[in-house]
Amino acid sequence: MTRELNKTDKTDFDVPRAGIGSGEYYDYLWEILNLAYDAVVIILDEVDRLNDDDILMQLSRARESGKADCHLGVIAVSNKIEYRDQLNERVKSSLREEEFVFQPYDANQLRGIMKHRRDAFHDDVLSDDVIPLTAALAAQEHGDARKAIEILRHAGELAERENADQVVAEHVRDAQEWAEVDRFEELLRGSTTQVKFILYSLALLTEESSNEDEFSTSRIYKRYQNTAEAVDAKVLSEHRVYELLKEQAFLGVVESTRTGGGRGEGSYLEHRLVQDTGIVLKSVLRDSRLEDLA
Repeated sequence: MTRELNKTDKTDFDVPRAGIGSGEYYDYLWEILNLAYDAVVIILDEVDRLNDDDILMQLSRARESGKADCHLGVIAVSNKIEYRDQLNERVKSSLREEEFVFQPYDANQLRGIMKHRRDAFHDDVLSDDVIPLTAALAAQEHGDARKAIEILRHAGELAERENADQVVAEHVRDAQEWAEVDRFEELLRGSTTQVKFILYSLALLTEESSNEDEFSTSRIYKRYQNTAEAVDAKVLSEHRVYELLKEQAFLGVVESTRTGGGRGEGSYLEHRLVQDTGIVLKSVLRDSRLEDLA
């Protein structure tokens, strides 16, 4: 951000790419804002990916604390509607934010958007029901235009693999599951093998249990031990598994709720998968390090 905002003709200095700490980057940023700008609006897309709230605190209090004289605004964009509730109270206070919620697209809007993507296919390749079905499925699930287009693309790829003359409804339904697996795999990109062991274990517990989908850390840990030992992998401590489950809850992969427990048992966390069990299993088993579990 500091390098992007720097105008060397006005500041007469360059900002190094590496070799200095975050505090020094902030010092550069305040000086750049004072020398080169009257007002700046900084847009932070996917703000929920930040490791902490420090940058929001720094930016929202820059003028109040005398670090920058220019007017400084922040637009924070997130797909997670609960993100605002997770902010530190001091950050909420200094941001004095106004919230705008954009409603998901409905089926008619999605149909209109996807009609403009017909030119990605040869004439008469899409059967008449493909775009309406894709729009309906996407509207029911998420109302996300990018995800709807992704399903349409996957449907075309599936038809191409089969050497089919047309993309039909069956391809769309298969593509929806394929797209879900891809999205979950992208969400897990960069996750350790141990995290995938844990999610695999939770998915198996869920699949095997007909009347429950929430499990205590200790139950998940027992299944995780079996999973790790089956592939001769290091077994983490139960406390470390608990911490990793909490991290996955923050990322929206699992949902953790505190239960009161029975009399004399105290409270404890129970965890459930947010995503469909089959999607989780297919996604984690794409990792070559877990293929022996398949």
